[in-house]
Amino acid sequence: MSEFRIAALYHFFSFADCARHREALADLLAEHGVRGTLLLAPEGINGTIAGSPDGVAVTISVLRSIAGTDALEVKYSTAETQPFLRTKVRVKNEIVTMGKPDIDPGLRVGRYVDPLNWNDVLSDPNTVVIDTRNAYEVEIGTFDGAINPKIDSFREFPAWLDTFRADNPGKRIAMFCTGGIRCEKATSYALAQGADDVLHLKGGILKYLENVDEEASRWSGECFVFDGRVSVQHGLKRGTYDLCYACGMPIDDAMKEDAAYVQGVSCPQCVDTYTDERKEGFRERERQIALAHARGEQHFGR
Repeated sequence: MSEFRIAALYHFFSFADCARHREALADLLAEHGVRGTLLLAPEGINGTIAGSPDGVAVTISVLRSIAGTDALEVKYSTAETQPFLRTKVRVKNEIVTMGKPDIDPGLRVGRYVDPLNWNDVLSDPNTVVIDTRNAYEVEIGTFDGAINPKIDSFREFPAWLDTFRADNPGKRIAMFCTGGIRCEKATSYALAQGADDVLHLKGGILKYLENVDEEASRWSGECFVFDGRVSVQHGLKRGTYDLCYACGMPIDDAMKEDAAYVQGVSCPQCVDTYTDERKEGFRERERQIALAHARGEQHFGR
């Protein structure tokens, strides 16, 4: 039985006094042994945390006691080991950075599609389905037939969407992302720019993989997640990917067999990116990690 419960959560609401809650929430997570990241901003809360089932339950209960968070969206999964090394509670300008301060998902977003009905959207010839995630996430898995904007940052998405809509007038648009939060902003932006009918997958890819049988699935590959699991498969089982601890990109077994792969130092994706001096720094970090593990200690880097 899995020991740790993971909660991916978000909610857009007016959170003008968000900074006032930072210290209390950090203390709460520490008290209950919960790790992960919470982002607080005037537009709401976003984060992923992990800990004992009781510790996570207490944390979610406290978050829902904050005025305006009664509709907090939470998706649960499990892990056999703690997927986070540390805890961060940060105050930011946005809980998901698009760089469009006038967009308010708390006022208007696209129409939600239940995961059990998402295959119908994928099969609709009159609908274009767009993956709003970054290119490296799309690379390891996406829905059959979905459009990949090939962006490196969510900040690039609005400009990409403007160009796409200009080249494809009148097309009905459906969007999806990992857990739903990016689509809240993406659909809100599309509507603000004059799109008439915009759909998005409720609960994101994670809810689809949790609720749709693999035999009926239109998902190919694995879903990148922002914790120590790296990726998940159908049923939210841990995936097969690892991270390159130099560049932070997902890597598979074939990449690990490549001559360019040196654990924590380089992989085929980044071998030509860093200077020899920087790589030597990475090697020293790996030596320190190995020494810490030999002493039975956890190193801050892994």
